[in-house]
Amino acid sequence: MAHEGFHEDPNELSDYAKDYHRIIESTMEELEAVDWYNQRAECATDPEARAIMEHNRDEEIEHACMGIEWLRKNSPVWDEMLREFLFQEGDIVGNEQEMTGKAPAEGEGAPAKKSGGSLNIGSNKK
Repeated sequence: MAHEGFHEDPNELSDYAKDYHRIIESTMEELEAVDWYNQRAECATDPEARAIMEHNRDEEIEHACMGIEWLRKNSPVWDEMLREFLFQEGDIVGNEQEMTGKAPAEGEGAPAKKSGGSLNIGSNKK
């Protein structure tokens, strides 16, 4: 896992690979903090304490999104995948199966298509 540190000798890695690793580690840490604050907020009995933890959770979400945006800007694969999967309507797995041509036929466990035959997932072209 990425949080275990570099798997290869850092002296043999490019600056890009080291920064890529650092961003992934940082983003994972932010997501972990989101989960911690969310759990604490849900269990809080004092409304002000709950509000503080919800605020902290939301700040960590912002930080995680910043890391994901760095990955998108610096990796064509992240850019492509985020454009394909974020802000799309419909079933997430069904959309992926449709995009890759792996969708089972209707009636074989696949969700029924919306009227008009479109999944409304938009174009992958910039």
